[in-house]
Amino acid sequence: MLIPFDTLALFLAASLALGVAPGPDNIFVLTQSALFGRRAGLLVTLGLCTGLLVHTAAVTFGIAVLFQTSELAFNGLKFAGAAYLLYLAWGAFRARGTDLDGEAGAGTGISPLALYGRGIVMNVTNPKVAIFFLAFLPQFADPARGSLSLQLFLFGLLFILATIVVFSLIAFGAGALGGWLRASSRAQVIMNRIAGLVFVALAARLMMAQR
Repeated sequence: MLIPFDTLALFLAASLALGVAPGPDNIFVLTQSALFGRRAGLLVTLGLCTGLLVHTAAVTFGIAVLFQTSELAFNGLKFAGAAYLLYLAWGAFRARGTDLDGEAGAGTGISPLALYGRGIVMNVTNPKVAIFFLAFLPQFADPARGSLSLQLFLFGLLFILATIVVFSLIAFGAGALGGWLRASSRAQVIMNRIAGLVFVALAARLMMAQR
């Protein structure tokens, strides 16, 4: 199986553009990086991309069709995701200023594993991602090139690679705010309140999502 270079180039360009476009995942990386530093942002990015791996497998094996055809499955997953975002918002609103040292989770009570888990839950519980993959990936697959399942899986991996590149840049950029946050407890409180509002907005956006 050989995928033409022009198809790969077009797919990677589209994937990078989608990664840069404002959306729930990159906004989530932005807020977590600004609050807890770039390492935290990178851990969240790895979690989000692990979630993308789940969606890739779902498309490859046909499971994603369930969220496109079943209103119960779609609504169940989206409300679970919205509830999790509201839980994060509640924690952000209650948080007080702490001494951040730039390490993932240090001084915040949030472990690296918890930050990684946040990324996974944030991505996996968004059924729109599964439906997006179901619509996006097959556009670049061609039965004449061999196994469609293998092509879909490879395109999913390429999309994840592009996402890691874009989100890592976002994490490094937003993580630069860490020095300012470490110097000001008031700034940390303000950032937590902003993050809480972002989580509420993302939850509302997810709850209003339609198939």
